[in-house]
Amino acid sequence: MPDPHPDSLTAPAAGSPLRVGVVIATLGRSDACGDVLRWLLAQTLPAAKIVFSVEKPQDLPDPMGPDIQVVMGPRGLCAQRNRGIAALRDACDVIAFFDDDYIPSVHALKGLADLFAAHPDIVGATGWVLADGVGKGGIDAARAEAIVTAHDQAVPRPWTILGDTLSAYGCNMAFRTRAMEGIAFDERLPLYGWQEDVDFAGQIRRRGRLVKTDAFAGVHRGVTTSRTPGARLGFSQIVNPIYLARKKTMTWPHALRISIANIIANHVKMLRPEPHIDRAGRARGNWIAIGQILSGRIEPEGMLKID
Repeated sequence: MPDPHPDSLTAPAAGSPLRVGVVIATLGRSDACGDVLRWLLAQTLPAAKIVFSVEKPQDLPDPMGPDIQVVMGPRGLCAQRNRGIAALRDACDVIAFFDDDYIPSVHALKGLADLFAAHPDIVGATGWVLADGVGKGGIDAARAEAIVTAHDQAVPRPWTILGDTLSAYGCNMAFRTRAMEGIAFDERLPLYGWQEDVDFAGQIRRRGRLVKTDAFAGVHRGVTTSRTPGARLGFSQIVNPIYLARKKTMTWPHALRISIANIIANHVKMLRPEPHIDRAGRARGNWIAIGQILSGRIEPEGMLKID
């Protein structure tokens, strides 16, 4: 477990001059956010600024710790992340987006600073997920922290760029601030903003390299609380990819592939659904989405009209 006290933080290395800020957009997960914050306050390279973007004070971890900025406004992952960007734009060279249930390595921000300093052509990066609880019922905090601790205590090795990529994984991604000028998370993708990471990556990769790297790593717990209801998510699973393909931030083959895969998975698994997934609700949302598409409308915000 990292030391949460700010007087234990290591000063930034002379060879890592870039300022790295962190945005955590959260809703209804104050306990999980507290775990993330402890690891952020124990980074070997302290964050230039940490921003929690929330709907209400009850979403915040307690205690908050020193020098944490809070921005408030209406819920919605895309809108909340955009408010975070606005708060950090002038204070950071790189902005990292971590999910509120993501436990980062204590070396994550140092790795990000080194990566972006060493490669001026890189505009965005997605990190190495040591374990992912999404679709598996989640990983509890103690197990997640044990995995990250084992990673951090392993024999250090130079980080690498694993390859260029067309996308980024929203739980642990970072972008060069100056490359983000004029780009925003699409607020037409409401609430959970399904595929918002693909859309943002699709915009920014037109300005430089987008890479996958092990320069920063962590565990995505996949907490199942405060997630989008089944029918609404099922709607987004179909409409959002088609909407992004029309925007040209997702390829048509990828959009069709994930849409069809979701339809098949939801209908097949309805017979024996996972305890943490509302397959019947998702299937219903799939059909509502198909009806909207056949009517000639592609409106991601239509999910807000679904009960």
